[in-house]
Amino acid sequence: MVSDIQQVLLKGLEKIGLSPDQFQVEQLLAYLDLLAKWNTKYNLIADTDRESMVNRHLLDSLTICNYVTGEHVLDIGSGAGLPGIPLAILKPQQHFILLDSNGKKTCFLFQVKTALKLNNVTIENRRVERYQCSHQIDMVICRAFAALDDIVTKSKHLLSQECKLVAMKGRFPEQEIKSLPKDFVVTNTVKLSVPGEDSDRHLIEVSRI
Repeated sequence: MVSDIQQVLLKGLEKIGLSPDQFQVEQLLAYLDLLAKWNTKYNLIADTDRESMVNRHLLDSLTICNYVTGEHVLDIGSGAGLPGIPLAILKPQQHFILLDSNGKKTCFLFQVKTALKLNNVTIENRRVERYQCSHQIDMVICRAFAALDDIVTKSKHLLSQECKLVAMKGRFPEQEIKSLPKDFVVTNTVKLSVPGEDSDRHLIEVSRI
């Protein structure tokens, strides 16, 4: 029997054009359960209603699924694993590095990685400015992390000409785009539609010139 929350998730995934298999759906729901459980103690996210958590966090994170490319993807300021964990579940062929400076949040991420057996996930507890990777990062992603110019400034040592930055923003960040460092340019913008949500959402892709 399909639960009400699973039905909300399945309908939402269909609306954004994703067709995960049953195991991936079960993993998303298991992640939701862990998030709800740990949230009561560590205040990982503001929402406590399960349906709201599905729409505002799982589905919101997955709206960029088809734009996330490359073998190695770095999620900076990952927090509770958003968008990194949902993306890692649906894209097992890619490797996701979840980076956050908050020890309690990375502790939660380790628990999720272990419980869900996400072998394509690495957890790093440090600030993005101090993070060094032994291999090429193909894409840097972030959700509700900082202003675009601040994101670029903090992560520019990771942003080679081959590595793109994909930032999830609310309203279209026109002023933030104008404030980008001169050696970076916006190469794509996409207006995102999140099932069950009316607020503005945009994907902003930034590349080094």
